[in-house]
Amino acid sequence: MSDHPLTPTALITGASSGIGAVYAERLAARGHDLLLVARDRQRLEALASDLQARHGINVEVLPADLGLPVDLARVEQRLGRDGSIGVLVNNAGIALHGTLVETTPEQVDALVALNIVAVTRLASAAAAQFSATGRGTIINIASVVALAPEMFNAVYSASKAYVLSLTQTLQGELRDKGIEVQAVLPGVTRTEIFERSGLDVNQIDPQMVMEVGEMVDAALSGLDQNEQVTIPSLSDAADWQAYIKARDALGPNLSRSSPAARYK
Repeated sequence: MSDHPLTPTALITGASSGIGAVYAERLAARGHDLLLVARDRQRLEALASDLQARHGINVEVLPADLGLPVDLARVEQRLGRDGSIGVLVNNAGIALHGTLVETTPEQVDALVALNIVAVTRLASAAAAQFSATGRGTIINIASVVALAPEMFNAVYSASKAYVLSLTQTLQGELRDKGIEVQAVLPGVTRTEIFERSGLDVNQIDPQMVMEVGEMVDAALSGLDQNEQVTIPSLSDAADWQAYIKARDALGPNLSRSSPAARYK
């Protein structure tokens, strides 16, 4: 991202607090103008005013609830037609507390609309717009529960597995288009998402909880190192490579004309 001759505008979803707000701060410090998207206009405007004053960049706010089709379409259209936007931080998301059988259909629909539908639609709009200009960066915020779904509940874990899979597919589709695509897989991060879902992060072992500033700094460092998947708490990158190698070893046997001998 830092290699681009011009510093593009960054569109950040879920920008009013937590991970999104820290991305806004860090990208502003790198000289990016910002387009901040979230539901809370008051918080967005306060953040915009602060970042403009401290970093001398332009910040526009676009209040929107990405779980609503009309608001999602508005942000999608802006992303698709605004050639100044060259970075998408696909961060907006919600979590649920409790098991699948304890979750209402309305809660499931709301999570899928934000964590899956909105992420996909905005990634698609960014991919099309960035392909036309031959440059761009898409950052999709997933979670380590994409790799260890037993750590959390079914719907949230599945949504983050989808985000990881979407990102990895996009990496292949956009490989020759001049576009960087990164999946970020945070572990437990101290943000408001826990409070909003009915969980208390203070009840979690402190050794498992990362401060949000450290998480975003690690994610951006991974982006600078051209990582396609960044797990901020993973100390040895060879562990991820071993995971990919093990997955690839399954490849020749994933689809054949007859069942394996052990099933006969």
